[in-house]
Amino acid sequence: MSKNARQKSARERIAEERKLQAARERQRKLLLGVLGGIAAAAVVVVTVVVVQNNAGQSDQKAVAYTGPLAPTTRQADGSILMAKEGVTAPTLEIFEDFQCPFCKKLEDTAGDAIYKAAADGRAKVVFRPFQLFKAPNHPEPVPSVSRRGANAALCTPPDKWASYAKTLYANQPVEGQNGFENKDLLDWARDLGFYDAGFEKCVVGMGMAGDVDKATEYAQKQQVNSTPTLRLNGKDLTAEQVNGLLSDPASLDQILMSAASPAPSPSTTDK
Repeated sequence: MSKNARQKSARERIAEERKLQAARERQRKLLLGVLGGIAAAAVVVVTVVVVQNNAGQSDQKAVAYTGPLAPTTRQADGSILMAKEGVTAPTLEIFEDFQCPFCKKLEDTAGDAIYKAAADGRAKVVFRPFQLFKAPNHPEPVPSVSRRGANAALCTPPDKWASYAKTLYANQPVEGQNGFENKDLLDWARDLGFYDAGFEKCVVGMGMAGDVDKATEYAQKQQVNSTPTLRLNGKDLTAEQVNGLLSDPASLDQILMSAASPAPSPSTTDK
């Protein structure tokens, strides 16, 4: 092969290599563009999902209780009495805090069974909401959430107690996060059909704070250090009995039947 032929062949190889290199570069840029588009789309999808989830979390609704219900009244000490006329025993007292996760579980599992027991005349039920979570033992916002929940519950008309209590537990914030904001507390009353200016004033102005304090002092005098605390005729239910209720509401029948000596516990706070 002549010298000129060899030089021409070399130039052709170089040109061909450059073409291949340029083609590979175009392919690389195209691939990067596609991957960039996919990543951007993923960001959009994640953003949309997060926004939708956040919107769902803020869209909290009331939960109405529609089962049988005994006459319900508020007593002088702020506690809620639920009993048919003439029923004085056995007396089931429930000390609760609306920020308490196990109180929520009790409501979710056995709340309807407790309401029905009162409606059937099988028990006199006394609900004693109070503020278990207090500073400095518990950091904010837990104490404020606990207090707002108890106050709003006591602002509620007695005949709406079951529905509003169920609503508070259904919308219970995760411990350590804010919740039971005034707007939500008022919106739930609207959902349940009992909102009025008096309820708003009571909620926003913490109108039942004094009763919350009295109920909390009473619970402390009764040495109630945890929630839920359930008492039957003045005697604490055992941990086994409470755990049974948390898993099987049917166990309430056996618990009530165990009250052989019906000595009603105090239904009003000592003054």
